[in-house]
Amino acid sequence: MKKSILALTVLSMSLSSVTFACDSKGHTGFLPENNLNISVGDKMAGDMTEEKFNAITTRVSDVYAPIIKEMGGNLVMNNNWANGTVNASAQQTGSTWQVNMYGGLARHKLTTDDGFMMVVCHELGHHIGGAPRYGRNTDWASNEGQADYFAGLKCMRRVLQNDDNIAIVAGMTIDAEATKQCESIYKSASEVALCQRVSMAGKSLGQLLGSLGGSSNVNFNTPDRKTVRQTNDAHPAAQCRLDTYFAGMLCDKSILEDVSKTDAIPGTCIKKDGYAQGVRPLCWYKPGSNEI
Repeated sequence: MKKSILALTVLSMSLSSVTFACDSKGHTGFLPENNLNISVGDKMAGDMTEEKFNAITTRVSDVYAPIIKEMGGNLVMNNNWANGTVNASAQQTGSTWQVNMYGGLARHKLTTDDGFMMVVCHELGHHIGGAPRYGRNTDWASNEGQADYFAGLKCMRRVLQNDDNIAIVAGMTIDAEATKQCESIYKSASEVALCQRVSMAGKSLGQLLGSLGGSSNVNFNTPDRKTVRQTNDAHPAAQCRLDTYFAGMLCDKSILEDVSKTDAIPGTCIKKDGYAQGVRPLCWYKPGSNEI
């Protein structure tokens, strides 16, 4: 997200020294540009609290701050709970790698706790999600689809892997199609439960994205059938984004197998390696000839 939600950033610095992640003109964040504002105490808000908001961002930063430090960066989480903006963003200023999370997005009724964590993972993915990056890999930021893919492929799995996911999903309503596909990839009960949990986080965001586009009818069994002619750096459609979160979770490559800033293959699932599930959806991604 490049120059994302600039007017609302809490940092006072010169534009010439800052680069942001999203579109090149700086008009968008995690969500397409919108005028929604959900303030603290708004009657339309969900059940997110400031305590949970901060705890979720802290869980992600506790895992990834050391990793980013090894990469030469300093991860800074800007927790803007009081800000009603329904969006999120990321930016880099030298070695300072920032993630900007806004209370308005967290308070939206369609944003679950895990869905909010997935947004944090998406923003983190702009920093370390690998190729494809904006501008045909010339920009610092992974593009929108790759940030979504990284969120399911590595980040959510890494952060949640040691939770009692079996007990957690027992108290959730899990989509039957998500369960079916998770069970086709993972064999242990704990792995299936983690897959179910991350998949439902993705559905939360798919429905949120769909609602902003006029329809929240976004489901696991209605994948986007579009095929792009070239990789799309911008926001894919809501269904395509759900497909991407889900594909990331269905790719069983180890979370320790790193992605690459310049090569879209390492650490991911590609058809050439025999994967039918877990590959990046064609609704935003154009695979190279060495991937198919």
